[in-house]
Formats: sequence, structure tokens, C-alpha cells
Amino acid sequence: MMWITLLLLLHLPFIATIQDPAGPTTFNQSEILSDDFPEAHVRIQKPLGGSKGREACTIPCDITAKLLKDEKHSLCGHLQQSLLVYLRSTRKLVRDVMEEQQRSLDFLTSQVTELMTKVQTLSSEVQRSNTEMYSIKPVQSHGRDCSDIKDNLISVVPKIPSGIYIVHPENTDFTFEVFCEMDYMGGGWTVMQRRTDGLTDFKRPWAAYVDGFGHLPGEHWLGLRQIFHIVNQKETRFQLHIALVSQDDTTAYASYDDFSLGNDTQFYSLHLGRYAGSAGDAFRGYEQEQNQNTAPFSASDVDNDGCVPFCSMDNRTVESCSAQHNHTGWWFNQCGLANLNGSPQDPEQSRDTHILWETWTRGGVPHSIKSVTMKIRRITTNN
Repeated sequence: MMWITLLLLLHLPFIATIQDPAGPTTFNQSEILSDDFPEAHVRIQKPLGGSKGREACTIPCDITAKLLKDEKHSLCGHLQQSLLVYLRSTRKLVRDVMEEQQRSLDFLTSQVTELMTKVQTLSSEVQRSNTEMYSIKPVQSHGRDCSDIKDNLISVVPKIPSGIYIVHPENTDFTFEVFCEMDYMGGGWTVMQRRTDGLTDFKRPWAAYVDGFGHLPGEHWLGLRQIFHIVNQKETRFQLHIALVSQDDTTAYASYDDFSLGNDTQFYSLHLGRYAGSAGDAFRGYEQEQNQNTAPFSASDVDNDGCVPFCSMDNRTVESCSAQHNHTGWWFNQCGLANLNGSPQDPEQSRDTHILWETWTRGGVPHSIKSVTMKIRRITTNN
């Protein structure tokens, strides 16, 4: 450091000799200091030990303070300069990072935009392809109903398997899938309802009963609209067959030689022919007020059960038969003795289906039913 060097030099007793052509000239320290600092009071001390010709010099405090102040200002200047350089470099680094991030973001944005454009293009192509495919190749039905399918295939296939088929009833503009039973009692049966394990929830509103729900090979309700189109084809008549199985595996059935439904404005009212079977005619019951034949269909949100303003059942007041039967849909007439769509009041506590066909009894007590299948088959065709 410059000022430290100066102090060291000033504290060393020395004699400066300047060579001159006329001969060497010797200056002592006191003379130099008096010339450089005329206003300072320089005190000359004799060196310890009594050395002759050598003297020590002590710099006054104001000169030392001035030197320290100058050095401090110099250090501050260097520090400020260094800070400015550091700030400039830091700002440049941050700016470069932000610019790089912006470039990356712009690139990703362009990639996403390009990808979205490709997805939209692909979606449009798939939609156009589907439209063209269905407009050129409509879904081919197997027949008007399962009876018609059986009649068409019996001469071609020696054994027609049961399973899902596509039907297109007469005078309808749409096709739909049904489950055909080709082994039971001669085959040709279109299954309109099946209950087996209680896993499918039959607690449904009106729209679900109109459109259908469930899994065709398992528990399902085909749908009032679909059933109506099948059984109301021209010059046809359909038989309804109900197969029941109790909890102890006892079987019974109820059959009606004529089955049809009213249209949607009539709430798909039920129309039955003559009964035959071993389970009793629960649809008609024992008394006139229990008769569900000709009754319109009801659901939890469409009430046609005839309980106006309420019905009396077992000394209880019932305002809605659907609500009384856990909000399921059926052809209720002041509730009646049959509800093959019944479900448990507390599904979390029981998987029993609560299927009701109260004319099937043992010892005067109705059977506890674990499964049922409702199926229809064409019985006459007049050409």
C-alpha cells in the first residue's frame, strides 16, 4: 500500500545523497521534510543510544489522518467501481436468462399450438370417416326380433346360439341390441328384463326405464320404447313368459298369451291376455283393486299408480307406490301384488332383490325370489 510504504520510509532515519557534478551533496531527513511540508511541525529526535549523525522523524497526526483519508477515498472508489461492474454483469446475466426462458417458452407454445392443430385435424378426419362409413354402410340388423331371427337362421344354422343380436322392428327408424334366448322352450325369446344377482340398481327415474339400462347378458331392463316397437309390429302377436326362481331354487312361471304396450302418450300401459302357469296371476291379483292389467307405467318422478291422493296398504298410508318400492319403476295400480323390478330398501345391508310375485306362495307365505326373467316371443304371423 502506498501510504504504508510512505510511513515506513518516513520512520527510517536516512540520509539522501544526490550526485552532482560539483560533488556529492548530502541532505538529511529533516531538510527534506521541511521542504515538502513547510507548514508542518516536524520534530527531530535523537536516536536512542546516543548515535551521532542519525535522527528519527515522527509525522504529525494531521498528516497521517490526511493520508488515511486519501487511502480510504481510494478504497471506496475501487469498491464502488467493483460494485458497479458486478451489478452490470449480474443484470446482464439475469437478462440473458430471462431471454433464454422466453425463447424456450415461445418454442413450447409453438409446439403446443402445432400439436393442437394436428389433434383437431385428426379429430375432423375421424369424424368425417365415421360419417362416411355409417352413411355408406349402415349397421345391418339380424331381424325384426328374436323370433324373426330364429326363423331366418333355422334353415342355415343347425343350432342357433343364445346371445346379443341386433334387431330392427317394422315401422321403426332405428336398430338396437337385444339378448335372444335360443335354447329355452324352443328358442326365439327376446329378453325384456332379467334379475339374477341384485348388482344392477333398478332404482331409476322415468327416462332410464324408457331408454333401458344394465348389461344385456346379465341384469338389465330392455327399455319401454324398445319393447313397444317390438310388440306393436303389424300383424304380430307376442306371448309374455315370466320365469321365477326362489331362494331355495324352486322354480315357477307365469305366461300370458297376448302381451302389448300402449304408446308413450299412454305411458306404455300394460295389456295382457290369458294367464297360464304355476306362479299365479299376480298381475291381476285376487281383487279388482289389485289388478295391474291396463295400468300405465310409473316411476319415482312420473306417478301413474292411481293412489290419489293416497292408497291404504296394511293399515298404512301410501302416496307413491314407486317410493314404497324403493323408487323403482313398474305398472303399479294402487301398488298391487307384482313388482319384478323391486330392489332392497337398504342395499348396503342386503343384496336381496325384493322381487315381488305374491301369488306364488308356500303355506300361504309368498316365496322369497332370487331371480326372474321376463321374455317375449312372437306366436302368430299372418302374411
